[in-house]
Amino acid sequence: MPSYNPPFEIHVHGQVQLRADVGFDQLQEALKPLWAYAGAKSLVDGSESAYEEEPGILFEPKDHMLQMCWTVRGDDDFRQSLDDMCMNLNELADQGSAIEITFYDAEFDDEEQDRGAESRDDFMMLFVGPTPAAIMQVQRDMLVQDVVSTMERHFDAGELVGVVAEIDKLFSQRFDALVDSLEIGKPPRGTGGPGGGHGGGGRRPRHLH
Repeated sequence: MPSYNPPFEIHVHGQVQLRADVGFDQLQEALKPLWAYAGAKSLVDGSESAYEEEPGILFEPKDHMLQMCWTVRGDDDFRQSLDDMCMNLNELADQGSAIEITFYDAEFDDEEQDRGAESRDDFMMLFVGPTPAAIMQVQRDMLVQDVVSTMERHFDAGELVGVVAEIDKLFSQRFDALVDSLEIGKPPRGTGGPGGGHGGGGRRPRHLH
């Protein structure tokens, strides 16, 4: 953890359905990139968020669910911790899941915004899952939901069947390409990877629920 005043408040938000055989010790090891970055010595010590009103990192063994609503202060080097976490959670996940990450520029203030300056806020989606197909499925479902939600302002739901079919076709092509790359010995790239970035139109909220 950086010893200087870190420039970001980083919010991790999402839930991951875990396999039924996953126990606390396995989850603690998988999430070590997060709690170790926060300067903690265990998941129990590091599960509390920087903000008291947030539940932090919770393991619900009865439902085999990992819940995350957790903020840590840090720098761009936290991105490596996120990559490591995703790789670890792939081994424990029962199905594909999305995790929202918000980098909130802690050094940006209202006066700078009034002057038209741009913050370094950033937002990305990470995806984890037991297989590439499971990851692509949750990516596909999120994209369909976003596209249909936008287009239903102008078209009836029944008119969008063809749009959804085209989205499915794109994901089928991506999956086929991934299978081909595995067959010739090329490893898949990442865990689905982050998507998006900071956009215009003002700052994003620190917490995205």
